[in-house]
Amino acid sequence: MLARHLQSAKGATDCGTGLISHAQFCRPKQESARGPARPCTKLLLQLTVWFNACWLFATSKDGVSALSLQRTLEIGSYQSAWAMLHRLRAVLVRPDREQLSGTVEVDETFIGAQEPGLRGGRAKGKKVLTAIAVEVIEPRGFGRCRMAPVADASAACLHAFVSDHVASGARVITDGWAGYRGLDKLGYTHEPRSQRAARARGEDPGELLPAVHRVASLAKRWLLGTHQGAINDAHLPDYLDEFVFRFNRRRSRSRGLLFYRVLQLAVDHDPVRYRDLIAQPQPEQTPRKPPGVRGHPPTLERPPAGRPWRASDERYSG
Repeated sequence: MLARHLQSAKGATDCGTGLISHAQFCRPKQESARGPARPCTKLLLQLTVWFNACWLFATSKDGVSALSLQRTLEIGSYQSAWAMLHRLRAVLVRPDREQLSGTVEVDETFIGAQEPGLRGGRAKGKKVLTAIAVEVIEPRGFGRCRMAPVADASAACLHAFVSDHVASGARVITDGWAGYRGLDKLGYTHEPRSQRAARARGEDPGELLPAVHRVASLAKRWLLGTHQGAINDAHLPDYLDEFVFRFNRRRSRSRGLLFYRVLQLAVDHDPVRYRDLIAQPQPEQTPRKPPGVRGHPPTLERPPAGRPWRASDERYSG
């Protein structure tokens, strides 16, 4: 069932379709005079590789990189291992998942390499502005989290992020940024905390939103550790979804249940094509049309060029 929704690794062939379907796997080959029918060996091999990849993806505490997956499963190319992991990341978000509730801290952070001239603030640069929402459990502890890139720190983008990930009626704690103004009109209990006022009182501004700062630090450390910071901006949402999936299930005592959850999400998800993963897909090759009228090229049908020096040479040579 899992193979019905997961595309096979690039370079592997399975009945010429590029997809392993449930019908292909369950339908045995036709009986012949040599003996009874047997299932396709290629399909069994590909399913074994996929289940091993899912197990490593789900049971590794800090995740697995494409290079590690390639070495562990002895996959032929890095491209195939990269595509397998991205197909798994694409199915980790349930469309009907519950929103955050209770007390929720919301803030933004920049994810990316160090950039000169962009030390702080919300200026637009090469880094990706990412919004973070974390549940706060009283009296101590963190609950679930949500992370998603936003276009800018305007009120339209921040209000949309809060509306998509936080349930109405929740207590939302933010800093004093003007983009969060108006959350109380959306059905939330807004509690802004000013960093300037905290500095005036002699307090540490970083302690105003401890849950968001802790999650942002863990996410950046995870990207720099497991993936060496080699994250493309176009694929950053998929990596953030993987981090949220692991963070929200950090207290799970059974790694087998995480493996089962990944399989369940993969079965319920639509097939993920390789063309949807790459940034610049190559156009499909169309067969060439045969030439209509055959004949000599027009260059051979030109009149002979006038060369008077040849005529003079022929006259003197005679």
